[in-house]
Amino acid sequence: MALATAALPPLIPHRLRRYAPLLPALATVLLLAAPVTTGDVSTSGKVTPADAASAVLVATAAVRLLRDRARPLTPSAAAVLGAPALGFAAAAVTSLDPGAGLAGFLRYVQVFVAVPAAVVLLLRDRRDFGVVAAAIVLLALVQGAIGTWQYATASGASYMGEDIRAVGTFGPSDVMGMATVVAYGLVISAGYALAPPAPRAPQWLRPAAICCAAVLVVPLAVSFSRGTWIATAVACTAMILLAGRRQAVRVLAALAASAVVVVGGLGVGSQLIGARAASITQVTDAPDSSVTDRYTLWSAALGMWREHPVTGVGLKNFPAERDGHAGLALSSASDTAGAGQAFAREPLLSPHNMYLLALSEQGLLGCTLLVGGWAAFIALGLRRLLTGRPAARRAGPGLAAVGLLLWQCVDFLYADIGGPSTVLTALLLGLAAWWALHTEGGGAR
Repeated sequence: MALATAALPPLIPHRLRRYAPLLPALATVLLLAAPVTTGDVSTSGKVTPADAASAVLVATAAVRLLRDRARPLTPSAAAVLGAPALGFAAAAVTSLDPGAGLAGFLRYVQVFVAVPAAVVLLLRDRRDFGVVAAAIVLLALVQGAIGTWQYATASGASYMGEDIRAVGTFGPSDVMGMATVVAYGLVISAGYALAPPAPRAPQWLRPAAICCAAVLVVPLAVSFSRGTWIATAVACTAMILLAGRRQAVRVLAALAASAVVVVGGLGVGSQLIGARAASITQVTDAPDSSVTDRYTLWSAALGMWREHPVTGVGLKNFPAERDGHAGLALSSASDTAGAGQAFAREPLLSPHNMYLLALSEQGLLGCTLLVGGWAAFIALGLRRLLTGRPAARRAGPGLAAVGLLLWQCVDFLYADIGGPSTVLTALLLGLAAWWALHTEGGGAR
């Protein structure tokens, strides 16, 4: 891709030639708008079109790196990006199932090392960041529109006996897919809406970001995803506070007034949404079956880690070890139906907590290297956002990058990787890493 870019004829507009290296990243994002058939998840072994595009993205970055023969990453930056691979390798080598360990190694390297590193290498400046971010917002708007239509016409996934759960094109077998995509778009839009206008930014950017954030609240609400709601609230609150004290007061007051008018005055919001929100505070007093299953899976993950504390039971080996460590309260599968799919039982193949999944399958070594990298990205990103050069302080890309990573870290308390949207998580980590490691001079520290 990079070599082809250099050979583009001069008749092609300069802007098109400039953004040509980003085409694999844009394809990775936009291909997630294609309908997903049952079984197109990471555990099935199928490669989705978005996964294939991410492979092209990595290859493009590698070709460009070899062609330029430059050192775009300092040793410390390369170490932070590549350190998780050491934990993945250790877990794969010591896995109780070597075949599953190798498959897991390739998948984890793709999601947490190769794709994020490719994004860091390909993005040159904030305009490149903005192009990829805009593609994610566009995907969120498309998926959100489909999800809202599913809720309005009762053609979504089954929820409480009705086919009203918004799942977009991901289907009921991946009920978190649309909610995750929509939340990404909402956080990015909020970041650009909260940032002061850049000197050369178009005047329509901030109003458009505000409108996109407001519109995406609707599909997020009808996704009925409690974990996504919590992560979005935390990320947006953090971005509001990071945007400045005075603006934070104004924004929070406006949000409070809007909530009173929309929910109280106009009566917007169904009883189901209200009941779902209220159930967040009841997960310990009177948990539903899904929460009970999750607690049981968490306990099983901790049991695996206690038996294999250093390197875990091996990548992708949680399903095989689950029944030997889970209690009798576990139902082992969840019911799915609706959105064009017949009734099916989806097995519970992970603890639905990324930290516990890493701890159980990779042990303390792999979990520390993986989570430590995210902590480094947050620390470096916040430092650049708050104490960097004046142009970087409270910038839209910075607020969006830090907000996205905060969202992901909170959401990983209730979810883990899996499904077609996982490749978008890899791109998100790349955007956050770029902001944390990129310098104003064009390199990476």
